[in-house]
Amino acid sequence: MVKVRTGTSLLGRAVEAPRTRDEATLERVPNPHPDTNYIARFTAPEFTALCPVTGQPDFAILVIDYLPGAWLIESKSLKLYLTSFRNHGAFHEDCTLRIGKDLAACLEPRWLRIGGYWYPRGGIPIDVFWATGELPEGIWVPDQAVPPYRGRG
Repeated sequence: MVKVRTGTSLLGRAVEAPRTRDEATLERVPNPHPDTNYIARFTAPEFTALCPVTGQPDFAILVIDYLPGAWLIESKSLKLYLTSFRNHGAFHEDCTLRIGKDLAACLEPRWLRIGGYWYPRGGIPIDVFWATGELPEGIWVPDQAVPPYRGRG
Protein backbone atom coordinates (compact mmCIF):
# COMPACT_ATOMS: atom_id res chain seq x y z
CA MET A 1 0.00 0.00 0.00
CA VAL A 2 1.18 3.50 -0.84
CA LYS A 3 2.01 6.03 1.89
CA VAL A 4 -0.75 8.60 2.49
CA ARG A 5 -0.26 12.06 3.93
CA THR A 6 -2.78 14.80 4.63
CA GLY A 7 -1.68 18.21 3.38
CA THR A 8 0.22 19.85 0.55
CA SER A 9 3.90 19.34 1.36
CA LEU A 10 4.85 18.96 -2.32
CA LEU A 11 3.31 22.18 -3.65
CA GLY A 12 5.44 25.22 -4.37
CA ARG A 13 8.79 23.49 -4.33
CA ALA A 14 10.96 21.37 -6.56
CA VAL A 15 10.62 17.69 -5.77
CA GLU A 16 12.40 14.74 -7.33
CA ALA A 17 10.16 12.12 -8.82
CA PRO A 18 10.07 8.91 -6.78
CA ARG A 19 12.21 6.20 -8.36
CA THR A 20 9.97 3.40 -7.10
CA ARG A 21 6.38 2.96 -5.99
CA ASP A 22 7.64 2.37 -2.44
CA GLU A 23 9.05 5.93 -2.42
CA ALA A 24 5.77 7.49 -3.61
CA THR A 25 3.33 9.28 -1.32
CA LEU A 26 -0.24 10.30 -2.11
CA GLU A 27 -1.40 13.51 -0.46
CA ARG A 28 -5.01 14.31 0.26
CA VAL A 29 -6.70 17.56 1.21
CA PRO A 30 -10.10 18.24 2.76
CA ASN A 31 -12.98 18.45 0.30
CA PRO A 32 -14.49 21.95 0.60
CA HIS A 33 -17.85 20.58 -0.62
CA PRO A 34 -18.30 17.25 1.21
CA ASP A 35 -22.08 17.72 1.21
CA THR A 36 -22.26 17.87 -2.61
CA ASN A 37 -22.15 14.92 -4.99
CA TYR A 38 -19.86 15.67 -7.93
CA ILE A 39 -17.35 13.81 -10.06
CA ALA A 40 -13.67 14.73 -10.33
CA ARG A 41 -11.70 13.30 -13.26
CA PHE A 42 -7.99 12.87 -13.83
CA THR A 43 -6.63 11.74 -17.19
CA ALA A 44 -3.05 10.57 -17.59
CA PRO A 45 -2.53 10.27 -21.36
CA GLU A 46 1.16 9.29 -21.13
CA PHE A 47 1.26 6.68 -18.34
CA THR A 48 4.14 4.22 -18.54
CA ALA A 49 5.20 1.13 -16.64
CA LEU A 50 7.59 -1.70 -17.43
CA CYS A 51 6.70 -5.14 -18.72
CA PRO A 52 7.72 -7.51 -15.91
CA VAL A 53 8.98 -10.09 -18.42
CA THR A 54 10.88 -8.05 -21.02
CA GLY A 55 11.58 -4.83 -19.12
CA GLN A 56 10.26 -2.88 -22.11
CA PRO A 57 7.99 0.12 -21.51
CA ASP A 58 4.23 -0.30 -21.67
CA PHE A 59 2.07 2.75 -22.40
CA ALA A 60 -1.49 3.56 -21.36
CA ILE A 61 -4.09 6.26 -21.09
CA LEU A 62 -5.50 6.22 -17.56
CA VAL A 63 -8.84 7.83 -16.74
CA ILE A 64 -9.73 8.13 -13.06
CA ASP A 65 -13.19 9.30 -12.01
CA TYR A 66 -14.24 9.66 -8.39
CA LEU A 67 -17.07 11.00 -6.29
CA PRO A 68 -15.29 12.60 -3.32
CA GLY A 69 -16.29 12.17 0.26
CA ALA A 70 -14.22 13.99 2.88
CA TRP A 71 -11.01 14.03 0.81
CA LEU A 72 -9.63 15.20 -2.54
CA ILE A 73 -6.41 13.97 -4.11
CA GLU A 74 -3.67 16.59 -4.35
CA SER A 75 -2.80 16.56 -8.05
CA LYS A 76 0.99 17.00 -7.80
CA SER A 77 1.23 13.98 -5.51
CA LEU A 78 -0.90 12.00 -7.97
CA LYS A 79 1.41 12.95 -10.86
CA LEU A 80 4.49 11.93 -8.88
CA TYR A 81 2.83 8.70 -7.76
CA LEU A 82 1.94 7.80 -11.36
CA THR A 83 5.50 8.65 -12.43
CA SER A 84 6.81 6.11 -9.90
CA PHE A 85 5.43 3.32 -12.12
CA ARG A 86 7.94 4.16 -14.87
CA ASN A 87 10.49 1.91 -13.16
CA HIS A 88 7.94 -0.63 -11.92
CA GLY A 89 7.56 -3.98 -13.63
CA ALA A 90 3.97 -5.22 -13.55
CA PHE A 91 1.29 -6.51 -15.87
CA HIS A 92 -1.37 -4.10 -17.12
CA GLU A 93 -4.03 -5.53 -14.83
CA ASP A 94 -1.82 -5.17 -11.75
CA CYS A 95 -0.88 -1.55 -12.51
CA THR A 96 -4.46 -0.48 -13.13
CA LEU A 97 -5.88 -2.22 -10.05
CA ARG A 98 -3.03 -1.10 -7.77
CA ILE A 99 -3.60 2.54 -8.72
CA GLY A 100 -7.36 2.23 -8.23
CA LYS A 101 -7.03 0.48 -4.88
CA ASP A 102 -4.36 2.89 -3.61
CA LEU A 103 -6.54 5.88 -4.50
CA ALA A 104 -9.61 4.28 -2.92
CA ALA A 105 -7.68 3.60 0.31
CA CYS A 106 -6.28 7.14 0.37
CA LEU A 107 -9.49 9.01 -0.44
CA GLU A 108 -12.28 6.79 0.90
CA PRO A 109 -14.47 8.15 -1.92
CA ARG A 110 -18.19 7.57 -2.27
CA TRP A 111 -17.33 5.98 -5.62
CA LEU A 112 -14.23 5.58 -7.80
CA ARG A 113 -13.50 3.99 -11.15
CA ILE A 114 -10.36 3.67 -13.22
CA GLY A 115 -10.00 2.80 -16.88
CA GLY A 116 -6.58 1.65 -18.08
CA TYR A 117 -6.44 1.82 -21.87
CA TRP A 118 -3.19 0.04 -22.73
CA TYR A 119 -1.44 0.18 -26.07
CA PRO A 120 -0.78 -3.18 -27.74
CA ARG A 121 1.98 -5.45 -26.62
CA GLY A 122 2.38 -8.47 -28.87
CA GLY A 123 -0.44 -7.18 -31.08
CA ILE A 124 -3.15 -7.21 -28.39
CA PRO A 125 -4.30 -4.15 -26.45
CA ILE A 126 -5.41 -4.91 -22.90
CA ASP A 127 -7.93 -2.50 -21.41
CA VAL A 128 -8.56 -2.85 -17.68
CA PHE A 129 -11.52 -1.40 -15.75
CA TRP A 130 -12.23 -1.34 -12.01
CA ALA A 131 -14.71 0.43 -9.73
CA THR A 132 -15.36 0.49 -6.01
CA GLY A 133 -19.02 -0.38 -6.45
CA GLU A 134 -22.18 1.03 -7.96
CA LEU A 135 -22.39 4.70 -8.85
CA PRO A 136 -24.95 6.40 -6.61
CA GLU A 137 -28.22 7.17 -8.38
CA GLY A 138 -28.59 10.57 -9.96
CA ILE A 139 -24.87 11.21 -10.55
CA TRP A 140 -23.79 12.10 -14.08
CA VAL A 141 -20.48 10.68 -15.23
CA PRO A 142 -19.43 11.26 -18.83
CA ASP A 143 -18.06 8.44 -20.92
CA GLN A 144 -14.32 8.07 -20.55
CA ALA A 145 -14.04 8.97 -24.26
CA VAL A 146 -11.07 6.74 -25.07
CA PRO A 147 -11.87 4.94 -28.32
CA PRO A 148 -11.29 1.21 -28.68
CA TYR A 149 -7.83 0.55 -30.07
CA ARG A 150 -7.59 1.36 -33.77
CA GLY A 151 -4.14 2.89 -33.83
CA ARG A 152 -5.12 5.29 -31.03
CA GLY A 153 -4.32 8.82 -31.78
